Amino acid sequence: MPTSWNKIINDVNAQLAQLTFNAPVKNIYNPLEYARRAHDQFIRLYGTGTKEAIFLGMNPGPYGMAQTGVPFGEITHVRDWLGITGPIDRPLVEHPKRPIQGFDCPRSEVSGQRLWGFFKETFGEPENFFKRFFVVNYCPLVFMEESGKNRTPDKLPADEREALFAICDQTLARIVDRLQPTLIIGVGRFATDRAKAALGKQGTSVGSILHPSPASPAANRGWAKVAKTQLNALGLTLP
Repeated sequence: MPTSWNKIINDVNAQLAQLTFNAPVKNIYNPLEYARRAHDQFIRLYGTGTKEAIFLGMNPGPYGMAQTGVPFGEITHVRDWLGITGPIDRPLVEHPKRPIQGFDCPRSEVSGQRLWGFFKETFGEPENFFKRFFVVNYCPLVFMEESGKNRTPDKLPADEREALFAICDQTLARIVDRLQPTLIIGVGRFATDRAKAALGKQGTSVGSILHPSPASPAANRGWAKVAKTQLNALGLTLP
């Protein structure tokens, strides 16, 4: 029997809490802990049954999942399209330049706005999307330097990456066992590479789409059109 969502999240939180990270990392946020109620809503509403494919992101953005507990969790789409809201707690140690304001955060995450906006435009109602798909992040942690700058997992020292990736690989494998997708769609190269590393021996197919980050010139030239073409090339039929 597949592992329950509750156990998957409890286990990964316990394992991640044992890790240590050195400078230049100053603060670490885990929204699976302080935003657990919102994340549980997301799972309860949309993480049931089996899925055709999983969209896999890298890790939470400071104005997305870090604020809402939902992967790529741009506030407007999480609240108004996914119907998830409510109080968000705060990390035990907060960076003064990266406060957690939950659904009151005035900033918007462009990547999440593009991703969820594309799904909304394509599928209409969230139920139409989640009948077939789900969205998760490979790593649930947010890393911040002393300046407040975001540090992505791929920029960690090798020994810290190795320990972190071992936990994230195992967790991804358990999520795949839970949802039984036939395809993992890496949103960007990092997620694609990690999915292949974690799931290669299982024989799960892995594809890729362009990351919707505003740091990507290609994404800024019309990300939704590129993503749709790439998804069609993976054999996915979209409305």
